[in-house]
Amino acid sequence: MGKTYGRIDGRLRDFIEEQPVFFTATAPLSADGTVNLSPKGLRGSFAVLDERTVAYLDFAGSNAETVAHLRENGRITLMWCAFSGPPNIVRVHGRGEPVFRDDPRWKELIVRFPDIDHTRHGLRAIIVVTAELIRDTCGFAVPLMTYEGERPLHGSRFAREDDESLDAYFRAKEHVATSIDGLPGLPLPLPPAPAADPV
Repeated sequence: MGKTYGRIDGRLRDFIEEQPVFFTATAPLSADGTVNLSPKGLRGSFAVLDERTVAYLDFAGSNAETVAHLRENGRITLMWCAFSGPPNIVRVHGRGEPVFRDDPRWKELIVRFPDIDHTRHGLRAIIVVTAELIRDTCGFAVPLMTYEGERPLHGSRFAREDDESLDAYFRAKEHVATSIDGLPGLPLPLPPAPAADPV
């Protein structure tokens, strides 16, 4: 039933880019470490960079498990499900890397997300994933659900933060600078957001 793909293009790319939500899974190397699974939404926060590379914006939150696991070992799986239309599940298994705000690549990456106001969400990293295995499966058991729209809560919560207050927010959270299992998470102090290039 499943099919393996050599690249992300055509109908596969269209399917991925149309989904309003996807999921990320990571884990530490430790056999008794905590596996992390996170939903990701917000239209415009995901981009296909080329046929084997994707990226998404990592926004403010009370944990940084994905960042910590990627810093330790780089393993990540992304998954999209069809909650409407023909059934389908797509997984991208690969190697991921968090690109932080003081990375020289930041400015060339951030322009790949023109359809979201990232300044409203406490953006702390861009996660870049290089695909090693791309597969789809049937998705027959995934329920049909109706997409109603984006929740405004994340933007309204973090739009009022500047770099200084955002850094203080992260420092106050137990599992941002350090993961649940004690791995290094988000580097603090938070680097200031790079200034936009003049138009």
